Amino acid sequence: MPGDQPADLSQTAIDAVVADALGAFAAASTSAELKEARLAHVGERSPLALANRAIGTLPGPERKDAGQRLGAARAAVNAALAEREAGIGAAELTQRLAAERIDVTLPVELAPEGAPHPITALMDLMGDVFVAMGWEIAEGPEAEGEWLNFDALNIGPDHPARGTTDTLFVAPLENHIVLRTHTSPVQIRSMLDRPLPIYVVCPGKVYRADEFDATHVPVFHQIEGLVVDKGISLAHLKGTLDHLARSMFGDGIETRMRPHYFPFTEPSAEVDLKCFVCRGESVGNPDAPCRTCKSQGWIEWGGCGVVNPRVLAACGIDTDTYSGFAFGMGIERTLMFRNNAADMRDMVEGDVRFSRSLKGMAR
Repeated sequence: MPGDQPADLSQTAIDAVVADALGAFAAASTSAELKEARLAHVGERSPLALANRAIGTLPGPERKDAGQRLGAARAAVNAALAEREAGIGAAELTQRLAAERIDVTLPVELAPEGAPHPITALMDLMGDVFVAMGWEIAEGPEAEGEWLNFDALNIGPDHPARGTTDTLFVAPLENHIVLRTHTSPVQIRSMLDRPLPIYVVCPGKVYRADEFDATHVPVFHQIEGLVVDKGISLAHLKGTLDHLARSMFGDGIETRMRPHYFPFTEPSAEVDLKCFVCRGESVGNPDAPCRTCKSQGWIEWGGCGVVNPRVLAACGIDTDTYSGFAFGMGIERTLMFRNNAADMRDMVEGDVRFSRSLKGMAR
């Protein structure tokens, strides 16, 4: 048996050990099986190794003859092992090459597949919703005058949003140029430049002095809407937001408005979405918690309200004749809700694999 010293060092005993080794090598069909056979019949505890150690116990004349017999046996075993290793190695290589065979005659797409960035695609989609209703797309500069970004929107000089902790100013400060903190300046420009009535939606890039983490980035995107016309009320705003929510999240989605404060609208409200995961069923139900809405049933989406008469007056619009509404929400936030994008940093790192993963989802 492998690992046992033969009863003697006679030619018969050594031939039996060699026969066992050759049989084990022949029976091995894989490299792993051959490795086990090698350890058993050629390793330090193999019969041949133990027999080699036993030679020293023999008398001088017998030691020479036993050494010659044992040397010939070990040579035969090693030769058989090498031959079997070569045979198994060649067979496994052939099998692996067959499994990994590539048809080089097939056509190959040499250029890597690209994809529109999900932010761009979603902005286009949201813009299309309003264009289909007869609205216009309005754009403006990203480096904006401080008056357009703040004063015209009824944001006073002492408002904390005008500090350098929130707003990025373009040097020198005395020029009063900022990187716009929202796309609302485009609404001001629209009221100054366009004839009444006004129905515009303003998508674009905005800047804040925020940390760069999973839920905040210093450069992000917003979409804002503005209507100025005769007889506009909060009911028109609610209907518009309901239509946008259904277009983004599917039929059956609900919205609600919570009273809030914004300097540029009065009355103002936060817009919440009925949780599109649990549909509110997680509220008060500890057996079915919802991570998306934290079991509150609603998710904050954006802000809205009736345009403050001071804002209309700053743009030269007769507040006795015209009224309006405005709203705004983050594109990244909408994408996170709509497509389960968990980390905002994925949206700005430029990895095309992220864009490919959402290809076709923002349509």
